[in-house]
Amino acid sequence: MKPHKKLNAWIRSFELVKVLYHFTQSFPIEERFGRVSQIRRAGVSVPVNIAEGAARKGNKKFVHFLYISLGSLTELDTLILLSRDLNLISVGNANEVLEEIDLIGKLIFGLIRKLEGQA
Repeated sequence: MKPHKKLNAWIRSFELVKVLYHFTQSFPIEERFGRVSQIRRAGVSVPVNIAEGAARKGNKKFVHFLYISLGSLTELDTLILLSRDLNLISVGNANEVLEEIDLIGKLIFGLIRKLEGQA
């Protein structure tokens, strides 16, 4: 088994991507190449960077990729807030996603602290 597949941050962010793909299907067609593309790209970037970092040699490189994941997670947070405020997604769906984003961020921060403590 690949090392990233054991990480809760990767598992949860991978599942979040599926949720994002599902609810962005209902966005208006004019948002397909704008907001939908941005949400999906930012969402996919989180588990992809966790996986890439886990495959790198050394904690310093892994931490670097975890920070990239956090940046994408923050971008995603902003896109979800904007989509909610523009009534592209319901407040309930937005809140569920935002709570999951917060949880994933805490998991990534915890992993960073652990890895930096091992340096």
